[in-house]
Amino acid sequence: MTRAPGLIDSHGRTLRDLRISLTDRCNFRCMYCLPETEAAQNFYRGHWAHLPNPAPIVPQWVARSLLISFEEIARVVRVAIGLGIQKIRLTGGEPLLRHGLEELVARIAKIPGLEDLAMTTNGFLFPQKARTLRESGLHRISFSLDSLDRDNFKKITGRDGLGEVLESIRLAQELGFHPVKVNAVVIRNINDHELGSLVEFAREKNLSFRFIEFMPLDSARAWQKEMVVTGAEILNRIRERFELVPVAPENPSATAKRWAFADGRGEIGVIAPVSEPFCGQCNRIRLTADGKIRTCLFSVAEHDLRSLLRNGASDDEIANWLRGVVWQKEARHHIGEPEFVSPPRSMSCIGG
Repeated sequence: MTRAPGLIDSHGRTLRDLRISLTDRCNFRCMYCLPETEAAQNFYRGHWAHLPNPAPIVPQWVARSLLISFEEIARVVRVAIGLGIQKIRLTGGEPLLRHGLEELVARIAKIPGLEDLAMTTNGFLFPQKARTLRESGLHRISFSLDSLDRDNFKKITGRDGLGEVLESIRLAQELGFHPVKVNAVVIRNINDHELGSLVEFAREKNLSFRFIEFMPLDSARAWQKEMVVTGAEILNRIRERFELVPVAPENPSATAKRWAFADGRGEIGVIAPVSEPFCGQCNRIRLTADGKIRTCLFSVAEHDLRSLLRNGASDDEIANWLRGVVWQKEARHHIGEPEFVSPPRSMSCIGG
């Protein structure tokens, strides 16, 4: 297929980044995403009495027959790269729950024109497939680590898995993934007291550590602005203990503001979509596990690509359809504004 014009939205942004959710299922129950545990429910009720259901939320997983296949995903990637997409990130849910993941990685890695292939995972199952994923062509890996305290980790994630995640981080570095990125969602009165220890961990282990503001994407719709520790507060609290040197952004669309440690080991970043939106430079589009295109993490509308894939559409027809969808990309999200409406599906369904 000849190279078609790029993916450009009506606001002049050129899209380069496609994030693909492989499954909506997850083996963690993080309170900022799937707050089903008693600890999560007690926290929300005790602080804001905002949780709509007294019983744990039972997620309705997408039927396996509705998941897009690896063949379909590889085809979408090939078409998207022909439209100028350069970076692919595999997400979930928890992507390592998708059987045969390494086969998909190998397929995507061989597609001409791909510049970067990354994955975001909670790390619990990573040691089982780490070497195979590396050999299959995975370029980069990001882990979630919201606490270094075993009890608090279990409270936040619903799983006693701190040791497994720490081992995954160590193994990723041993296998040559670079940089190894680690993400922490910061929630007031839950883990914001651990900022110092998490930063020290990043410096000691030479990691790229990202602190992310708490966003309204949990399945309980329990998010409240009072729970957000802003990026500015996070940075100020870190600077009280550590000397930081600003790092230039990787590109204009980078989501994190970055700082290196003065001694040169590791770096930290702050991602502040709530208090400091970066929508004007957004170059991302998302494909959900059931084949819907989302033009914004906070979109209230989804576009059905799966039907096109399964009803005989040609590559050119899919490319033209994608250009039309991208043209409709929202100018910005409206978090914190009176007109803001939460997405109908939680982060585990949308893909990070």
